[in-house]
Amino acid sequence: MSEETNTRAAGAKTGTSGKTLFLVETAVLAAIVILMAFTPIGYIKTGALEITLIVIPVTVGAVVLGPVGGLILGTVFGLTSFIQCFGLSPFGAALLAINPILTFIVCVPTRMLMGWLTGIIYKAIRKPNENSVAALPVASVCGPLLNTLFFMSTLVICFYRTDYIQGFVQALGAKNPFTFVLLFVGINGLIEAIVGIIVSTAVGKALLVANARAAR
Repeated sequence: MSEETNTRAAGAKTGTSGKTLFLVETAVLAAIVILMAFTPIGYIKTGALEITLIVIPVTVGAVVLGPVGGLILGTVFGLTSFIQCFGLSPFGAALLAINPILTFIVCVPTRMLMGWLTGIIYKAIRKPNENSVAALPVASVCGPLLNTLFFMSTLVICFYRTDYIQGFVQALGAKNPFTFVLLFVGINGLIEAIVGIIVSTAVGKALLVANARAAR
């Protein structure tokens, strides 16, 4: 067998192994998302909203698996979030009663976009410098921030004028949609960002190192 044939065979083997690893890690992270979604681990109740920790495995997946992995995991996250609206989340159930289609838009596309963009951001920062120390922490904090940004923006666009959301607006004393978002999210968004940057950075780094060793 020639050297060129050996090289091609090794490349094909590496490609197959890479695809298998991608599928396995995607499946494992998706299972973690589903587990967190339907146990107290994923949502820490704090009034009307929750501190959403499910964004962590989605962010990790976006970093380790790339934009496609982030999109897949974001879709799983969004679908489980929409399922929560069927009686598991009082806030989601109220939105569902007002308009199911708009509730789906608030829950699913926003999380899909978050996962996909987090992967793109990581690749964009890391591409000029493969050893960039900033890429992982920046992507880790972008995940929860984008999740909050997209969710709340879509919520305001779709439901701000409804009596249900206006009840929160009046209770918080918000003067406009922007101040409503700041007051409504409050400390929750900050906690999600802090936990995200710590946990996602640590787990993401460990998986990246493990994947690099497996590829050798």
